[in-house]
Amino acid sequence: MHAAVLLLFASFAAVPAHAQISLVSAVDLALKSNPRVRLAQADVDKTTAVLKESKDVYIPAVTVGSGLGYSYGYPLGQPSVVNVTVQGVILSWSQRDYIRAAHLGLQAAILSLNDARAAVEEDTVVTYLALNRDLAREQALNEQLSHADELVRIVTDRLNAGVDTQIDLTQAKLTAAQIRLARLNAQDDTAGDRLKLANLIGLPSAGLTTVPDSVPHIAAPLAGVPESALPESPTVAAAFANAQAKQQIAWGDAKKLYHPQIYLASQYSLFAKFNNYQEYFPPGTFRYNNAGVGIQVSWPIFDRALKDKAAESAADAARAFAEANTARIKDQEGHATLARSTQILAAKADIADLQQQLSAQQLAVIQTQLQASAANPNAPQRTPKDQAKAEIDERGKFVDLLNDRFDLQQAQIELMRARGTLDAWLRASTHPLPQ
Repeated sequence: MHAAVLLLFASFAAVPAHAQISLVSAVDLALKSNPRVRLAQADVDKTTAVLKESKDVYIPAVTVGSGLGYSYGYPLGQPSVVNVTVQGVILSWSQRDYIRAAHLGLQAAILSLNDARAAVEEDTVVTYLALNRDLAREQALNEQLSHADELVRIVTDRLNAGVDTQIDLTQAKLTAAQIRLARLNAQDDTAGDRLKLANLIGLPSAGLTTVPDSVPHIAAPLAGVPESALPESPTVAAAFANAQAKQQIAWGDAKKLYHPQIYLASQYSLFAKFNNYQEYFPPGTFRYNNAGVGIQVSWPIFDRALKDKAAESAADAARAFAEANTARIKDQEGHATLARSTQILAAKADIADLQQQLSAQQLAVIQTQLQASAANPNAPQRTPKDQAKAEIDERGKFVDLLNDRFDLQQAQIELMRARGTLDAWLRASTHPLPQ
């Protein structure tokens, strides 16, 4: 896996002026390098350690130390050369709740990781499609500007010939200026989307381009078919898992009061021979090797601090459940809006497609009539000015189609993420999107 990534980096370094990357490769690189995924993975690692920690309290802890020192009078603290202490939990009513809370915390972290991966996938796909649209739009605007400049030249010649007016020339120049501004805005969008994609995948932005054929086909939504209920998002599921974890912590904190806790306590000490023990112990009664083992029982009967802590944890859990329910409501409302918007955007893209087709057909008619006019003076008269206007209009309709189609694709990608089918779509056999 790492070798493949290195090879991909090497390929970009070898061709700095023009670097193409497929959609799946871009998504794979984003999932490996994006900070959002790394943060979510760090949370999973942390909650895994918390779960282990909550279980490991039952494993006795062993501590080795030394208490060497000089003593005057009675040897206070019994100075020792070596001492070993073993301590561990034998019974804790609260710990079982804390372990369940840690399990739920890990579950929430995994759900958040899955959601972060899906978010990065969606962001990368949408940015990739945006750049794909930008590149095609720039080409169309370049062609449209070329036709607009040609229109200015034609109108200038017609003005000099006394056929057109100064108003016609000003209108032609205004059209060219508007297209030139649109091209500048499109170039700015291209640069922004290229930089965003480069940051997502961790590669240089210079010369970064898309491979249109690497984008799988997205089926158009069926008109009139109601959208089925979408599954609950990982964000909502993680919120409820986190709330349940806090509820378990609250139960554990409540059980600290009125419930006994039993701990293992064991210690071994090797006392020093150079201290003045003999002065205080009868001959032959002092032992240098000493050991003890037992249990410690703690049974809180009255502790206002523990009671207040349990109330605090309960309030924290109640707040977490309220936040999770709020997230669920917003999620459901967003899904409903998204399902409706795709139908509207699909209809809008269909209209743009038909308008572009109509404009192309009208251009073809004008070109045919121009040829007929040249061959037959009695045929309907068309001029190069009419053709230039038709060419400008057709390219403008094509740019509108690109924008509307991208809006639909963006909504469809978001809908696939909500359904949980985005990754399956990415890994599907590639078919080029209609251009």
